Amino acid sequence: MISGMVLSDAESLMGSLELDERYARRILYWVYRRGIKSFDEINDIPVRVLQVLSGHVVTGLRSPIVSEVSSDGSVKYLFSDGGGLTHETVWLPDGKRRTVCVSVQAGCRMGCHFCATGRNGWGGNLTAGEIVNQVVSIQDPVTHIVLMGMGEPGDNIEAVIKACRIFTAEWGLAAGRRRVTVSTVGVTPAVKRLLEETECNITLSLHSPFPEERREVIPAEARWPFTETLNLLKEYNNRNKRRFSVAYVMIGGKNDTDRHLTELKRLLSDTDIRVNLLPYHPADVNDDRCSDGETMMRFKHELVTSGIGASVRKSRGADIAAACGMLAARRNDRQEVQKKNM
Repeated sequence: MISGMVLSDAESLMGSLELDERYARRILYWVYRRGIKSFDEINDIPVRVLQVLSGHVVTGLRSPIVSEVSSDGSVKYLFSDGGGLTHETVWLPDGKRRTVCVSVQAGCRMGCHFCATGRNGWGGNLTAGEIVNQVVSIQDPVTHIVLMGMGEPGDNIEAVIKACRIFTAEWGLAAGRRRVTVSTVGVTPAVKRLLEETECNITLSLHSPFPEERREVIPAEARWPFTETLNLLKEYNNRNKRRFSVAYVMIGGKNDTDRHLTELKRLLSDTDIRVNLLPYHPADVNDDRCSDGETMMRFKHELVTSGIGASVRKSRGADIAAACGMLAARRNDRQEVQKKNM
């Protein structure tokens, strides 16, 4: 399939089919910029070339199988790989900003306790083409791309890096490196590769500034301490002004105390690393609740007055199963009920 190919892949395909390699860029344009599902939709490449291509490959693009629209304008889409595995995509309009949040896996193996995705089982890695398809096939205007849906990018790093190349390259989506962000729990070897092989922004999902607390909620902390990722970001020669951030999901009474705030300020002072304070979406598995608005604003104020960039993200899509994995879980539950009733 074409979706997921970089320019050299497309050129190699043309060569193997004894076609002019110069058509590779046009093919990628029609797939990535125009979102075609069939080569018949192309009108500026010779029919003979398209006939040869049609006999050997497909575009690889798939439309979502389900979508839900929130009262706030955000949209959640559900995609299938054709074999039964599902993954989610969320489109978030906010003023002139149009962000699409894409998945990199069907499920997740990280086991973070506050995340709905991991509790729904493990399906497998998505290909670069399936990651890119989520941006191309939703038909909504997109200004920013965030890889922080279902799955951990560091656990599927080959496909993630390839997708990032397609997102940013002029022969791909040409989104621009400053408009693509990869969010990770901090898989250290993968973070190194993201720094070396891409120009995308990087966000570390932190949860707690205390390793022992973080380990209880994010098991990956035991293998890849968050301090390793923070040190990589702090030491990186950021001449191209990539944005490095910390995502901090705030849970009332758990990680929103003065003690946590003081340690956050200590860790991030004198750095250009920003803090995104995120509301917690309860997943009905415990009694945890989001920190109140006053506490979140106080955190932001204290961080900003300490010289640390910070923002409070609005809760979006609460009426359409906001947490990643919940739409897929509901669909799987319905299918299981249907099977039992057959």
